[in-house]
Amino acid sequence: MEIGAYSFGDTPLNPDGTPRTTAEAISNLFQAIVHADRAGLDYFGVGEHHTTSMPASSPGTMIAAAAAATQQIILGSAASIISTDDPVRVFQQFTTADAVSGGGRIEITAGRGSSVESFPLFGHDLADYDELYANKLDLLLTLNASTTDEVSWSGKRRPVIPNLAVVPRPVRGRLPIWLATGGNAGSSARAGQLGLPVSYGIIGGVPHRFAPLAELYRRSAAQSGHAPEDTKVSVAALGLVAPTKKEALERMYPGWYNLNVEMGRLRGWPAPDKNAYFAQADAPGAYYVGDPDDVAERIVHLHGYMGHMRHFLQMDIGGLPHEHFIESLTLLATEVKPRVQRLLAQK
Repeated sequence: MEIGAYSFGDTPLNPDGTPRTTAEAISNLFQAIVHADRAGLDYFGVGEHHTTSMPASSPGTMIAAAAAATQQIILGSAASIISTDDPVRVFQQFTTADAVSGGGRIEITAGRGSSVESFPLFGHDLADYDELYANKLDLLLTLNASTTDEVSWSGKRRPVIPNLAVVPRPVRGRLPIWLATGGNAGSSARAGQLGLPVSYGIIGGVPHRFAPLAELYRRSAAQSGHAPEDTKVSVAALGLVAPTKKEALERMYPGWYNLNVEMGRLRGWPAPDKNAYFAQADAPGAYYVGDPDDVAERIVHLHGYMGHMRHFLQMDIGGLPHEHFIESLTLLATEVKPRVQRLLAQK
């Protein structure tokens, strides 16, 4: 199983709780990706948000920069909000990163956007949420499937492309394109029908409740004639690793609290409940917060339900001190990853 991390960027906080600069957040994120590569993580995803607290607004730019500074790690978006972006530009940004990396380490995860701040920012109507995604996903897949530089495409939500060059092309012909979902059954079926790998964002509740969705995905893929080796499942979740469970819980809680206060203001969520945090941070909750043994055992436990091939954690939230993020990445690579491999081999 591949073990990794993902981030939307995390703006550091001053001792009085006021935010430092978003530029510092981006610099910290770049440093974290380079560190993750050197530590031995398999994957790092950069998600797209457009908020002061989570300013990683351009995954393709960050991934291209990281591609030049890393050697082994797989880099992808987690996710690119293609509904409000231009798929041609997304594709070009990621194929450019692919060329910089030497090929074979760059992926795109296409999302609709659970956070919708990009819709007013780029002049789109939320009423067109589903149609925008379907149209633009079709264009992205058309671009990736082309065997020549020239591409033709027509649809409702973007001007026609009349046999025009879309370059550069991926080093190995195509990029892996994943479909991201937060648990929508239709998205699981769509990914299976299209033969795309699927990435489940599990940020609350009981993770193994997603098992029927993974089964739906695999069944849809088989019914559509796609090979089992092309039906891949990954899981993205919240988490933090520290030398002890107590330290991990104490380190993550302030950021979790800050994030939930902000989300409550934006989305009408209830006030953060510390008891709910602790409940989610213990099995069978959705937060992978603990020491290396605890986190590894819980990843393997979920694998028994999901059969996923990649598990990656968002750890830098709500102003988590950068040194705690770096230590968590180190432990994830050097302690959690070998434990997961050993436990899976025993099964």
